[in-house]
Amino acid sequence: MFNNTNKNRQLKTEIIDTIIGYDDHAKNKNRQQLSKRILEARRAIEKHHEKKELNENLDDYWPIAEAE
Repeated sequence: MFNNTNKNRQLKTEIIDTIIGYDDHAKNKNRQQLSKRILEARRAIEKHHEKKELNENLDDYWPIAEAE
């Protein structure tokens, strides 16, 4: 009888550990996806600023080139 009770406790513990492990895995995956989206957004903003700066520099350069 004690052996059966002990097995039930072990099984319950394993089930809980599995659920907690799955939850941790899901949280980590969500964090990774969020980090990826943030990085993509940051890179898009950087590209926008780089393009804007390039256009401004070209606008400054072309009038000089045309005057020559």
